[in-house]
Amino acid sequence: MTATAARPADTFAAEQATARHFLMCPPTYFTVEYVINPWMNPDEPVDAELAMAQWEELKNTYLRLGHTVDTIEPQPGLPDMVFAANSGTVIEGRVLGSRFRAPERAAEAEHFRRWFVAHGHRDLVMPTRINEAEGDFAWTGEVLLAGTGFRTDPSAHAEAQEALGVPVVSLTLVDERYYHLDTALFVLDKGPNAQIAYYPEAFSEGSRRVLARMFPDAVIADAADAACLGLNGVSDGRHVVLPVEATGLAKQLEDRGYEVIGLDMSELRKSGGGPKCCTLELHS
Repeated sequence: MTATAARPADTFAAEQATARHFLMCPPTYFTVEYVINPWMNPDEPVDAELAMAQWEELKNTYLRLGHTVDTIEPQPGLPDMVFAANSGTVIEGRVLGSRFRAPERAAEAEHFRRWFVAHGHRDLVMPTRINEAEGDFAWTGEVLLAGTGFRTDPSAHAEAQEALGVPVVSLTLVDERYYHLDTALFVLDKGPNAQIAYYPEAFSEGSRRVLARMFPDAVIADAADAACLGLNGVSDGRHVVLPVEATGLAKQLEDRGYEVIGLDMSELRKSGGGPKCCTLELHS
């Protein structure tokens, strides 16, 4: 998918790509053996080989685009460790770790904490409140958009502000299918004129008004885009990696000058994951 159509001069356009630094975890032990969101069904078989191939293609896509990808060693008994976005929030050298709501995922937090320490992240705070990291936190370069409603506690938003030293804007999710912020919203361009894409129906009425006020030029996804986890995307300011089924969203982004890369994430979606779920960005 590439952008070729001319756009009016007053239409928001994509910026230049910037190199990003990501942390990922191979799905070596990935399976669906419990239910903690509406996407999960232990009775539906998971093709482990295909899940690994899809993850490898995602990683290789980032490398082809010039990004840095670090990996952490997966651990047996932690099938959702592949969803590295939930492991921490890293902004300008500060790290806020994670604290999971589901007991099945609780042990992941310590493995990622050790990785951060081993890789020189000394300014690290482990949360006292339930906080599922970039699953519910999206950094715009100016403010931290913070989701709540199903996983992360509202009180974790204040804790994030204190730990990371950045302003936080709280947003409430109201549809259990979109249990994390990163299933309903992602940042296209960071900076003072940050741009986002989101699915309004996933949010409370007040949160919709906040988003409309803050991001009047946002890309608005429809129900079909949301239903394939199309908002679980990753952007470097120019290239946008999305689930391949999110064709309507892809068209909107192409019309704004983005190059969209659609990937098959069907196996990882069986646990409610997509490109962003598998990707923690270490924001410089």
